[in-house]
Amino acid sequence: MEHSEQGPVFDVAVIGAGVVGAAVARRLQLDGCAVLVLEAAAEVLDGASKGNSGILHTGFDAPPGTLEARCVAEGRAEFLAIHEQLGLPLLETGAMVLAWNEAEEAALPRLLQQAHANAVTDAVILSAAEIRRLEPGLGPGLRAGIRVPGEHVIDPWSTAHAYLLQALLNGAELRRKANLHAAAFDGSLWRLQTTAGSFGAAAVVACAGLFGDRVEAMLFGDAHFTIRPRKGQFVVYDKPAASLARHILLPVPSATTKGIVVCRTAWGNLLVGPTAEEQESRTEAATDRATLEALIEKGRAILPGLADEEVTASYAGLRPATEAKEYRLRSDPARRLVSVGGIRSTGLSAALGLARHVAALLERRPATPPAEPETPRLPWLAEGVAGKGRDWTRPGHGGIVCHCELVTRREVEAALDGPLAATTLAGLKRRTRVTMGRCQGFNCLPELARLTAGRLDPPIAVPFARSLDRDAQRRD
Repeated sequence: MEHSEQGPVFDVAVIGAGVVGAAVARRLQLDGCAVLVLEAAAEVLDGASKGNSGILHTGFDAPPGTLEARCVAEGRAEFLAIHEQLGLPLLETGAMVLAWNEAEEAALPRLLQQAHANAVTDAVILSAAEIRRLEPGLGPGLRAGIRVPGEHVIDPWSTAHAYLLQALLNGAELRRKANLHAAAFDGSLWRLQTTAGSFGAAAVVACAGLFGDRVEAMLFGDAHFTIRPRKGQFVVYDKPAASLARHILLPVPSATTKGIVVCRTAWGNLLVGPTAEEQESRTEAATDRATLEALIEKGRAILPGLADEEVTASYAGLRPATEAKEYRLRSDPARRLVSVGGIRSTGLSAALGLARHVAALLERRPATPPAEPETPRLPWLAEGVAGKGRDWTRPGHGGIVCHCELVTRREVEAALDGPLAATTLAGLKRRTRVTMGRCQGFNCLPELARLTAGRLDPPIAVPFARSLDRDAQRRD
């Protein structure tokens, strides 16, 4: 990093700290660039990356020969190569694409041909009887399906945090609350004006997710796509429900959506979703009762045993859909500028592949990669992975703060420290799982408020704190 009268100067500025921005920052920093990451929100992963199904895709259903197909395949391969050293969980579940009617069954041969064209050659069509031997809990009406062994479940938040943290540990810098409001290229450097200060960069990569078209217009002078936010709602079942499904259960995809998925999570739950709801707002991701009830009914039709299981949470995420299905990448080599937009359902899987693609597009300053790059190991939050234990199983953890998710005091304190420290309650949740269990924070919020005093903005509000104080006074 250099300095000028207008502020610090970096080799590359990455705009956006979602999973794609985090992967791009990691790749470029490991390549030897001095990287700056600018995030408009108070916390990383606060946009599209905060709400997804946590599936590591093979790309079996991507249009063959597309950038998406290539980046998903390359991103998945790199994840499999690095996940253990980064401490990232992998649940090798495989997936079943299930056909429930004649039209869906008729589409299976074409879908299998597409999978094989994408080098997913272990995908195979199975009869309903063959599928039921592997998934005995499925509901009536199943006609046939495709088994895709390479589809797996991962932790979407720890994954993105690991990418960004590795970039930071190797010299990258992160600025949060850094909303870009002006950008100009003077022939040699980009001058970026943000709410966190002014910066210079030899190159810029925009990974702005739900605001990708607006940031692209600011940098290029116009945008070649328009974000059309697509909301997806999910319901999350309590952990006993996870035993009902061994595979990721997928529908036959349509032209616009991958459809409703039933699958385990890395944390031991089972989820059903997402919906695909077009909307105008780029920030509002509320759930509604009617939609959640429809998801519950859909889940029970696929797995009737869910009728006896409890829904403990619901959430919604926004996908940065555009007027076209394909990824929307744009490059201006003369100005060392790349825009990465329209990355929807496969962004988590494709992130590392996209990062390598972006690095190849950039004409960068000569860079010297670190001889021995720092490699972080993320806290282990997954359940049901053989040979892996949570922090509460080890001595000296300081006690359990969140009993639903078995989060220790040591884990909370660690999440509040370091170069990627949590700055909001949402950020703390994504790093530790506090308040995300059965009671949704009812029991642990008072202790969390004490542990995080002066560390989070806004501070944790405990709606029932006064009644707790009165009870404590009565006991005294």
